[in-house]
Amino acid sequence: MTEADAIRLFKCLADKSRLQILKSLSVEDMYVERLAKRLGLSAPTVCFHLKKLSDAGAVTSYKNQYYMMYSLKKEVFQTSILEIVQQESDEAQLQIQRDEEYRQKVLDAFFEYGKLKAIPAQLKKERIVLEHIARAFECGRMYSEKEVNLILSDFYDDFCTIRRDMVQEGILGRSSVGYWKMGDGV
Repeated sequence: MTEADAIRLFKCLADKSRLQILKSLSVEDMYVERLAKRLGLSAPTVCFHLKKLSDAGAVTSYKNQYYMMYSLKKEVFQTSILEIVQQESDEAQLQIQRDEEYRQKVLDAFFEYGKLKAIPAQLKKERIVLEHIARAFECGRMYSEKEVNLILSDFYDDFCTIRRDMVQEGILGRSSVGYWKMGDGV
């Protein structure tokens, strides 16, 4: 189910009469007049709701002698909400672009000529800054504390604070042997 289909279905389900129609159709297939009697609605009202449900892909119809029968499309309702939410959004690329623009705006605000002007007070901005600094470290390589300090001092004079924050944020790993860029399997 696409994001647009899910939105159409959810909008359609936000009506008590339509939910009652779906409940009735989950028991058995029915024609308009029977649904109208059962729910205490007029036949034109039931037709209106069935059209909306059909457009949303929730019901299907077929001809049976003189009657147009309606049935629930059960496979539509077997998709979990979690599956719908986890599906890639139609706007995924736009969201990625917005994230990247925000990251660049933060970096432009806190760096001048490659040097960090100040450590951001907001944690999310500090994380962006620390991830940017982490690009100076090679993957899969162990660094001594002196090497780490030299690299960090190119970015900020208070390299001890930066080093500590990078370890706290899980960007750098630390052991008695030395430091490494996290996520590298070192």
